[in-house]
Amino acid sequence: MYKTYLYIALIWLAVLPLRAGQLTVVVAVNGLDEAALQQMQPFWSQGGLRTLSEEAYQTTVTFPHWVYGEDETLATLLTGVTPSIHGICSNYVFSRETRRISNIFLSDKSLGIGTSESYSAAPLLAPTVSDRLRMRYGADARIYAIGLEPEATVLLAGHAANACCWLGRSNPSDSLRWVSTSYYREGLPAAADKMNIDGSLSHILSHEWTPRMDITAYLHPTEEEKKHGFKYTLHPTPYTLHPYSNTAVIELALALQKDKSLGKGLVEDVLMLQLNVCTPKASQAAIRSAEQEDMYLRLNQDLGYLLEQLEKRIGRESIRMVVMGIPRLGMNTNLMAEYNMPLQTLSMDRVVALTSTYLMALYGHERWIDGGYGHSIYLNRMLLEQKHMSLETIRRQVADFLMEFDGIRFACPASEAYLYPKMAPSLHKRFIGDVVFELQSNYTLHATPSPLPPTPI
Repeated sequence: MYKTYLYIALIWLAVLPLRAGQLTVVVAVNGLDEAALQQMQPFWSQGGLRTLSEEAYQTTVTFPHWVYGEDETLATLLTGVTPSIHGICSNYVFSRETRRISNIFLSDKSLGIGTSESYSAAPLLAPTVSDRLRMRYGADARIYAIGLEPEATVLLAGHAANACCWLGRSNPSDSLRWVSTSYYREGLPAAADKMNIDGSLSHILSHEWTPRMDITAYLHPTEEEKKHGFKYTLHPTPYTLHPYSNTAVIELALALQKDKSLGKGLVEDVLMLQLNVCTPKASQAAIRSAEQEDMYLRLNQDLGYLLEQLEKRIGRESIRMVVMGIPRLGMNTNLMAEYNMPLQTLSMDRVVALTSTYLMALYGHERWIDGGYGHSIYLNRMLLEQKHMSLETIRRQVADFLMEFDGIRFACPASEAYLYPKMAPSLHKRFIGDVVFELQSNYTLHATPSPLPPTPI
């Protein structure tokens, strides 16, 4: 079970009474941690997090399904159902046709705008809160999503937003720009295009990230930070881990609100934003460095600025805000080791290779396994059919073999997976493998896609 943190639990806007002249802002923050929020509260003399901590309802949400640290949790929060229904078990899936791992959100039915890659919410099989708003109010509902990453942003946009955009490049050597997809009817919003052209986006992202306070004023500076502080520029720091990327999202949100007069429409308007508090050197959600503290301080500042500007434009009574913490860093490896609970890693490459060797020993040198990903092993069904072998028999043999691995708590054929309370909500029939396994609590699965087993000679 994994928990996330919501500053306001009333996210299901579609079932709430909505009225004209209101703006709801939903903010999904990568890595936002409840304990860290409480720890940083003394620093909030003002700002967005201070306002929310004093005025908003706060709660935690426990996920009943496996968490890979990708966007399956965001999909669950936005739809109110588990991956077994909404279909986003992780950001990547294994294709039996190509025997390759692919991004589930990439689409060949739409075009990228400002980028060579096109993403869409088509794989999401359940309506999101923004979809329900669209279904209730039709074209009168105005819904826009802005984020750092395409996957999370299209989930926030749902299937029927007016537009969404995220930070991206048309190729790795290009500067960052706002990009979008033709999946949404308005394409790239004019406010985003203006920031690309007039240099305001480049100006924001060119800022150097250094401590906002004297390093001794932070609660948890590392020994290295005590000596040298910290300093990051956007390059080579990943833009998703740089606080000025958050600032860029806030600036575009305000520009879009002004351009579209959001909060002044016939029904309630919605802005969906994705931000981040993960930092380059963080290995856990718990705060253990000055740079992590600084990221929270800057988030507080950015949210405070957003609320301040919206209050001036449409009035405080017309604003409703939801802030959600999204798990991103996974299990706290270093923190567990610190307390004599070392977290071990199970390599999917090793699982696939040894299982392939096992089946070769039983049935001969053939490619018995197509691959492995997530918690699934995918058998070569075509080969089994050609040899008139029982799929269920091989599934059972592989499941029994996997039970011998250190780190695997339980394994079963896919046909039985839905009988188990923890597996059932985590799997969707489109992407489930032939054999599914569950890890011991002190193990994590190596995240990189597993290569295909070698072709026997």
